[in-house]
Amino acid sequence: MDTTGESHATTATTTIVSRPEKFVGNNESAHTARRSSWNLWATQIASILRLEATRNFLSSRSMLIYLLAAMPLLLLLMIAIIPPNVRDWGSLADTKNAFAVFYEALILRTVIFFGCAWIFMNLIRGEVVDRSLHYYFLAPVRREIFIVGKYLAGVLVSTSFFVTMTLFAILLAHLPHHATASLNDFTNGNGAAQMFAYLGTTLLACIGYGAVFLLIGLYFRNPVIPALLLYGWEWLNFLLPPVLKKISVIHYMHSLVPVPVGAGPFEVLAAPTPAYISIPGLLIFVGVVLYLAARRTRRMEILYGGE
Repeated sequence: MDTTGESHATTATTTIVSRPEKFVGNNESAHTARRSSWNLWATQIASILRLEATRNFLSSRSMLIYLLAAMPLLLLLMIAIIPPNVRDWGSLADTKNAFAVFYEALILRTVIFFGCAWIFMNLIRGEVVDRSLHYYFLAPVRREIFIVGKYLAGVLVSTSFFVTMTLFAILLAHLPHHATASLNDFTNGNGAAQMFAYLGTTLLACIGYGAVFLLIGLYFRNPVIPALLLYGWEWLNFLLPPVLKKISVIHYMHSLVPVPVGAGPFEVLAAPTPAYISIPGLLIFVGVVLYLAARRTRRMEILYGGE
């Protein structure tokens, strides 16, 4: 990784090991040592983040993400250029309801799901397939820092793609059909609040699904089957009893969307989880998953022969 990071780590380790008496009863020196460690870890995370973000934006593997992100926009663009007598979506309220269905069915449950699966499962499995994981493990970087850096890189890449895609999807769904009413709604009505709610939901979906798929990529040699099982679980969430509904990411995302969408007559009704519970709960869940991922990484052995 970074030779400066290695020299800093070596210097800090030598100082603490060779002169431990300096820190006995000396709170200021101990505070300085802790701050030095935090600065080192922040530098290492930033280095991993920069490297992984570049690879994920420019590598051949990223082409699938570009295609996934473009798919909803192309569909909405096709709807926008259909002749006027066919493309009428009714009133602005009808357009909002139509976009809510479009967002949940295509963007949230399909594009973001599979996009995060591709990005986050490849963070570790891609290194194993490329036989490059040992370069990270030989670098003077703690495994916990390695996992956090990888995860944050995945969050940066996924949110860059999908939050931007969601923003343009909102504009393409509203402006071509009700330009004046939509602009007035964005500036004077609740349109801006709904737009930010959709963007926030997309951001949290990337954070939640990313943590799940990072863990799947660590524990399964072939993560495709677990990902498909999870996809089925998320899609059938509306049929599950209320207790089981809460064991899914989509339940909390469904609670956060500004225009709720019903799943039909067969849906098992459950009270949506309030934002003040679902958002902290999701972040706690991510923290637990990263802890499990770090524990798994500490025990990992590099065996390329079976790949």
